[in-house]
Amino acid sequence: MQGSGAKPYILKNTGGVYSCSCPAWRNQSTPIERRTCKHLRKLRGDAAEEARLGGALPQKPVRSAKASAEGEEAEGPPLLLAESWDNAADLSGWWMSEKLDGVRAYWDGKQFLSRQGNLYHAPDWFIEGFPDVPLDGELWIGRKKFQLTVSIVRRQDKNDLWNEVRYLVFDAPVAGGGFEDRLRFIQETLAGGASKVMQAHQHVLCTGVAALREELARIESLGGEGLMLRQPGSTYHAGRSATLLKVKTFRDAEAVVLGHQGGEGRHKGRLGALLVRLSSGIQFAVGTGFSDRERSNPPAIGSTITFRYQELSDGGVPRFPSYVGVRTDVTPVAVETAKPPVPPAAKAPVEMSSTPSPAGGKPRHFEFVDDKSSKFWEVSASGGDLTTRWGRIGATGQSKTKSFGDAAAAKNQMAKLIEDKTGEGYVEK
Repeated sequence: MQGSGAKPYILKNTGGVYSCSCPAWRNQSTPIERRTCKHLRKLRGDAAEEARLGGALPQKPVRSAKASAEGEEAEGPPLLLAESWDNAADLSGWWMSEKLDGVRAYWDGKQFLSRQGNLYHAPDWFIEGFPDVPLDGELWIGRKKFQLTVSIVRRQDKNDLWNEVRYLVFDAPVAGGGFEDRLRFIQETLAGGASKVMQAHQHVLCTGVAALREELARIESLGGEGLMLRQPGSTYHAGRSATLLKVKTFRDAEAVVLGHQGGEGRHKGRLGALLVRLSSGIQFAVGTGFSDRERSNPPAIGSTITFRYQELSDGGVPRFPSYVGVRTDVTPVAVETAKPPVPPAAKAPVEMSSTPSPAGGKPRHFEFVDDKSSKFWEVSASGGDLTTRWGRIGATGQSKTKSFGDAAAAKNQMAKLIEDKTGEGYVEK
């Protein structure tokens, strides 16, 4: 079935278990027999999928006006997205608020949707008293609690851990009028106090660049992420807009290049990300900040790069790393490279030392070999970080590290992923 990508997605029915090759189906944490996606729903119908899963389906994401007019598939709710401040524009008179280190959530009047249109399974008691109008806000626990928030709101068991979460509302997408009108609408809507967990996010007027920088320093000293600035009188519309600006202080660091990961989509045949290592031994991928020319001629293995990041996760992995450039004044170092590919028939083990786990934990190695493919998958947990690596047997492959609330949450997710992979036919080696 054709989706939003260049290649069509493959839908299968294996022994009564339906699957789809789209990211929305693959990235779910539920058992494979309990998963669905918009492509399966389109193929089989909502009623059939609801009967198969034995419960209500997530509401389909709302289409933006532009997507509807152009016939595009809806990937998520029509959210207003921010641009970055250029450090020069005068933002006097703009509305200033703290940039929350939580999870963006669109309340559609019935349920919470992520930016990709996935459902957040909030307990019934949590959403009691919520209005039946769309709201834009953040599921938030507190400063420097991002990983904990993620670990709670992505669960699907509607557990009591949601007691720690609050929903801070910063806009009302369909209320109409300028930003000030929508702020008044939020205040009036929440005035009754029907919900105990929802509140309006505080906004104050910015009096100038000096005041902005002073407030930014204050928020960051308290462990906050940064600031958001909203143009007075501006309307709400889907997509990125210069009427909403984010202001953050990023940190710079250096890392040694260990390998190149191939790109996908428009970057196919070029660099997708650099696999790098900090002086501490932590490994991770840097996938943004490159020009097209740099993706075609990436930094050499063994070279040292400078990258910019926001903060470190609990496991010491830089969050939101972005490439800055190569350190030409640093001598390249020798790094261990992958061994030559081993023919699948030999079934020789892959050298674990050729590509250590970015999270630092001992990986568990799985392989899948049939007439059409010969591939491996690895997973390891270190603290609150979970690292997976995958690819063709004998090749270096690709890797990804995700941060969770704590070590227990990472190990739970690791167990779920192993269950999924063994269900797909992978065998541990």
